[in-house]
Amino acid sequence: MGPDFCPGSAFIRTPTLTIKECPVCGGEIEIFSDDKTVDCESCGFTAFNDQQSCIDWCKYARECFGPEVYDKLRGDIEDEAASVGEGGD
Repeated sequence: MGPDFCPGSAFIRTPTLTIKECPVCGGEIEIFSDDKTVDCESCGFTAFNDQQSCIDWCKYARECFGPEVYDKLRGDIEDEAASVGEGGD
């Protein structure tokens, strides 16, 4: 019997750490795979997580990850898209 969840969701269920260099001050920014954004501790620059996952395109993502995790990672994106569609910024 296989896993009871999609193997593509493993990086969110067990977050991995990536170290990025801040483009403003050169400091280290630690961003986990389940973070959408993280602020640089040195200068406050907001870094975005650019790692794409199945949560971005899979029609079963809400069911697979659960509504709380899905909304944390996708909710703001859907709200922004709706705002742009309504003439917002």
